[in-house]
Amino acid sequence: MEARMFGLETPLMAALQHLLDIPDGEAGAGGDKAGGAGGPTRTYVRDARAMAATPADVKELTGAYAFVVDMPGLGTGDIKVQVEDERVLVISGERRREEKEDAKYLRMERRMGKFMRKFVLPDNADMDKISAVCRDGVLTVTVEKLPPPEPKKPKTIEVKVA
Repeated sequence: MEARMFGLETPLMAALQHLLDIPDGEAGAGGDKAGGAGGPTRTYVRDARAMAATPADVKELTGAYAFVVDMPGLGTGDIKVQVEDERVLVISGERRREEKEDAKYLRMERRMGKFMRKFVLPDNADMDKISAVCRDGVLTVTVEKLPPPEPKKPKTIEVKVA
């Protein structure tokens, strides 16, 4: 049953539910199924949760598109920016919990675990001019636009008099 039904939707319960999720490949026969025959796979559910929990801003500038995602406390090794299927921008990574043996958590509200966002890039995006900068916990991925195509000039055909 879902924790929401009983009003137990707290960060602690969410963390416990995350810890109790069975990793891919360890669920026995049919290990990639989350909910019986025909249900979504565990991979799909995990990716859907990661995407829903990663808010982003998308801006169209004069010569580029900017994708802005908050990434507090993450280093460059924890963030991955890729282009899949030639037009899909994927921002992913993982935030890990600091483990200290002499401390115990009294409250855990910050989201831990994997995160991901996918964006289908428009046709005028230049796939060779993509840059990513993480400054003060904010990741900005900039995708330059291709120059607009030159308008086609009408072809003039000379009329010959016979």
